[in-house]
Parts: sequence; structure tokens; C-alpha cells
Amino acid sequence: MDKYKIQIFITLTLVVVLALITGIIIYIFQYRKRRLLNIKEQQEMKREHQQELLSTQLEMQTQTMQHIGREIHDNVGQKLTLASLYTQQLAYENKAPQINDKIESISHIINESLAELRQLSKSLTDDSIDNNSITELLQQECDKINNLKKCNAHFTCSRDNIALPYQTKSILVRIVQEFLQNSIKHADCRNIYVVLKTGDTTLELDLNDDGKGFETTSTEGKGIGLANIKKRTALIGGSCRLESEIGKGTALNIIIPL
Repeated sequence: MDKYKIQIFITLTLVVVLALITGIIIYIFQYRKRRLLNIKEQQEMKREHQQELLSTQLEMQTQTMQHIGREIHDNVGQKLTLASLYTQQLAYENKAPQINDKIESISHIINESLAELRQLSKSLTDDSIDNNSITELLQQECDKINNLKKCNAHFTCSRDNIALPYQTKSILVRIVQEFLQNSIKHADCRNIYVVLKTGDTTLELDLNDDGKGFETTSTEGKGIGLANIKKRTALIGGSCRLESEIGKGTALNIIIPL
């Protein structure tokens, strides 16, 4: 009888120990699961916060530039126009013939400055990113490069109508501008290819040049602003990959969710 009780006691003890171990394992598993979920939620909140911050920054930047542009046009521009009229009036009255040449030179400088300010005001108040599609914006960037006649920029797109929010269009345009500028400055290339492709859930941007290439681990490789491109891409939830090889050009691949 004592032997039977001892067996029951040992069995119950083993059951309790196993239950305790199982409970601890389940607790650890649940704890790790909750911890991973919490980390994921924090990362998602951080990403959303960064996106909201970027959106706010872009909005403030746009509003500030538009305000400066209007001030240039309405205030400084009007004063320069008035100064130009005064110099023209002085030359017309011909009260000081000996300094008419200087007056005309001053008038010419004022008119040149006025034209430059008007151009600056127009660029600051430009809302082309809002008013144009991403395909139109990227084609415009390629046209600017082609007008320089230093190399050929080719743009192709899988379809014309791609609806994107302002901040996504703005970031993609800035990335393309940076790649184009660096290819012209450093790659010694003849052709740059900008390809935009759409899938069911993603948008893919491929940028390639046929330039001299570089070692991606060198300081020269860091000069194209890859870190900045990665940061911008991450803000819209995307990923990027840079590939380059000496003598074989440079390729940048951007993928963002739609």
C-alpha cells in the first residue's frame, strides 16, 4: 500500500512538474510573441509618424516657398519695376546727358534682375507636382537633361495613368533628379534610362546609366547620396537597391507599395 501511494505521489509530482514546465514554456512563447508584436507595432507607429512628419514638412515647405514667391512678385518685383521706370524717365528727360549711358546701364541691370526674380518667383510658386502625373513629371526631368545635350535620357512607363499622392510623387521626382545629376557629373555616360513599371500591389522605378561605374564600397560610391535615397524611399514604405561595377554603369532599383 505504501508502495502504491509512493507511485501515485511520484506520478502526481511528475504531472505537476510537467504542467509547470509546459506553463512556463507557453508563457515564454506568449511573452516573446507579444514582445515581437509590440516591437512590430512600434516600428509601424514610427514609420507612420515619419510619413506624417514628412507630409507635414513637405506641406510647410511648399507653403513657405509659395509665400516667398508671392512676396518676391508682389513686393520686390514691384519696387524694381518702379526703379526701372524712374531710370527710363531720367533718360527720357535727358537732364544729364553726360550720365545717360550710366542710367541706361542701371536700367538694364534692373530689368535683368527683375526678369530673374520673376523666374525665381514662378519656380517657387510652381505647383507642378500637384498638377501633373508622375509620368509627366519624370518625362519633364528627362527632357531637361536632353536639352543640355550632354547625354540622352530615355523615359518609358508601363502605363500612363498612375495615381499617386503628392509626397510619393515628390520623393520619386527628387530621387530621379539626384540620379540624373550624379550620372551627368560623375558617370561620363551617354545614356540614362528611367523606367517606371506598375504591378498589382507595387510600383517599381529602375534607373540605369551606361557610365564608367564605381565600387559601391568606396567613398566615391557614397557620393551619389545613397543614404539619402534610402531614407527617402523608406519614408514612403519602399526599398531600394544600388548596383554598380567599374566599366558597366550604375543601376538603382526602387520598389514602393501602392
